[in-house]
Amino acid sequence: MATDVINPAGNEVAEEQEGLQMSFLDHLDELRRRLVHSVIAITIAFGVCFTFSDYIFNFLAVPINIQIRKMKIAAQSVNGNPDLNQLKESEIAQYTFVQETAINGVKIPLGTTIQVKKIVKDNQPQLVLSQPWAVGKNVLQTGTPVSQIQTADSSKLLYDETNGLVINKVGGAFTLYMTIALYTGIALAIPFLLYQIWAFISPGLYKHEKRYAWPVVLMSAFFFTLGATFAYRIAFPRACDYLLGLQQEGGFQTLINADDYFDLIIMIMIGLGVVFQIPTLSFLLGRIGLLTPGMMWRSWRYAIVIIFIIAALLTPTPDAFNLIMFALPMLGLYFMSIGIVWIFGKPRQTDDEFAASS
Repeated sequence: MATDVINPAGNEVAEEQEGLQMSFLDHLDELRRRLVHSVIAITIAFGVCFTFSDYIFNFLAVPINIQIRKMKIAAQSVNGNPDLNQLKESEIAQYTFVQETAINGVKIPLGTTIQVKKIVKDNQPQLVLSQPWAVGKNVLQTGTPVSQIQTADSSKLLYDETNGLVINKVGGAFTLYMTIALYTGIALAIPFLLYQIWAFISPGLYKHEKRYAWPVVLMSAFFFTLGATFAYRIAFPRACDYLLGLQQEGGFQTLINADDYFDLIIMIMIGLGVVFQIPTLSFLLGRIGLLTPGMMWRSWRYAIVIIFIIAALLTPTPDAFNLIMFALPMLGLYFMSIGIVWIFGKPRQTDDEFAASS
């Protein structure tokens, strides 16, 4: 009769393997749950952003429209002002606008001609209206200086047109609005997505380390917004100045595809938003003891090289000025992060060690 042999060591190994297997499956289930929550959040944000996609479109189009208007005004300004010495005082003449202007919101097209006369005021010759001029609901009286008309609402011309972008497909506008809503929805959901990432990795942290969740999420949201704002207000307009100026010097007519434009500006805004997470990541790693100021200071040369490589990838132009424009904020954030780690960093502790030191 065979005797069953029980191997305690084998049982322990089997139980340990089963525990590891269950732990791994639990992690997969947790990852699936976090991914589902993230997809739901992006879907809701996408629906909201698609409802307002036309407003988002106009907001994102402002930088390129401003640069196009500036380029056109600069091109028109080369015509200059007339030589008033060729006119006698009080002599009537026809004046043609060589620059687009606006009067109380009404645009005066390039080439518009009005009747003016020359006067001398404070020993300075100038052109004024020789008769009233009705523009829409507005009536400019006789004697209104032409220079005053040209500069009154000139700043509004920068926002006057939104036809700087073109669409060359029948369904291009719908596809464009979908793309804008998707990218904007992802950006809007970033704080929630960061929390989901934190919730997934937090089981591997000590209990006292889990308290850093909300500071990290708030810092991430703040620095992402800061990076996207820097891209929208400073970095991208400087790049447009260079690129459009290059096209103007070459004598090319500028027709910008809307899809290409939004791919570019969204890539730059999201890219700089992610890059501006350097302080957040440094705070987290320093707080849990995985990063020290000494480590960051000793690696500053490598950090500079990596930062310039990232800046070169993000910069849409090949010139050194825009490269530096992208790299300098990242360098400042890196050295600021050294100070953050120096202030908030600490050696990693277990819960017992943390309780004993508290």
